[in-house]
Amino acid sequence: MKHCEALLIGGSAGSLEVILKLLPGLNPALRFPIILVLHRKPGKDDILTNLLAAKTEMKVKEVEEKEVMLPATLYIAPPNYHLLIENDHTFSLDASEKVNFSRPSIDVTFESAAEVFKENLVCLLLSGANSDGTAGLKIVKEFGGMALVQDPATAVVSFMPEAALANVDVDVVLKSNEMSEYINNLP
Repeated sequence: MKHCEALLIGGSAGSLEVILKLLPGLNPALRFPIILVLHRKPGKDDILTNLLAAKTEMKVKEVEEKEVMLPATLYIAPPNYHLLIENDHTFSLDASEKVNFSRPSIDVTFESAAEVFKENLVCLLLSGANSDGTAGLKIVKEFGGMALVQDPATAVVSFMPEAALANVDVDVVLKSNEMSEYINNLP
């Protein structure tokens, strides 16, 4: 990888706990955006955005249609939409069928980002109870991107990281307490 142009983090059951631990340790002046795709219940509320914003000095916001990605910003995929990354580094929202019983689907966003950022993409898959993210990580690797997975031993629900490890040539396995430093040191 030459340099990271975007970091995507996908997670489901048990992943919020990890995110709340890693955010305070992140450099608020990162040169790339962080895009968070979490399985969440439909509905419009600012609780998650406010909770995450309280843990970091980075700008935190829910994605809006056609919004341009900016560095040092944490974007949250809105509930009930698949989040796609466009070639001009904007977001688009899609209400098509659920994938892996989820919308937003981690696979959909990882695959979309892989086609845009290729070898300059880093994706981190966290705790969760289904295999969403595994197919997406495979595509990320095919395009030369980097696949990171939470150490299943540190995951509240280990199914998601275990599925990725069983099916993808993962670059790095990270314990929860190693994630911030690793992200801060991405080229």
